[in-house]
Amino acid sequence: MSGAEPSAARALAFLRAEWQGQADAAHDLGHIARVRAVAARFAAAEGPHDAGALDIAAILHDLVNLPKDAPNRAMASRLSAARAGDWLAAEGWPPERRAIVTHAIEAHSFSAGIAPKTPEARALQDADRLEALGAIGLARMFAVSGALGRALFHPDDPLAEGRALDDKAYALDHLEVKLFRLADTMQTVEGRRIAAERTVFLRQFRDQMLREISGF
Repeated sequence: MSGAEPSAARALAFLRAEWQGQADAAHDLGHIARVRAVAARFAAAEGPHDAGALDIAAILHDLVNLPKDAPNRAMASRLSAARAGDWLAAEGWPPERRAIVTHAIEAHSFSAGIAPKTPEARALQDADRLEALGAIGLARMFAVSGALGRALFHPDDPLAEGRALDDKAYALDHLEVKLFRLADTMQTVEGRRIAAERTVFLRQFRDQMLREISGF
């Protein structure tokens, strides 16, 4: 396919092949579909951008999906970007457009700590981070924690008032460790608005859970 732009269908086929045998409820094709749709919406609201490059980046952003407890987890977005870049080169994409895709993929990850420098990267980062907030965010958080054998919460000190937060041991701690902080990192106007709403929901859920833990 020299010189031709890969279609979303070809990118999805490539992703499925790379993910073959993988079982991750938090990083599945539903996650990819939601991120694609939201990233496109955010980018359109922000102004001019390369819609085709953004869509390919959204499809391939979790191409290399390392377990959350893997020691090199922070490298996942860089590894995904490198693998996607190699595939795009084989598909005939020019270097300047490959760079749009690879930077967006690299910068989407919270743990990578890479600042997004393009509209495509900002839209993808916000879309992916919204997946960690609201009802879907809670579902994904508990799915990951369950898969890793983590407890729902500390039985004696669920709010970590007398201990250090530890989201590697307790799922509920992840709200304070990461999720409540995400709204302040959003890059787009629409992303900031939705993130604020979903963070309110997370706090309401946490308050209700604490009431139930206390027997009320």
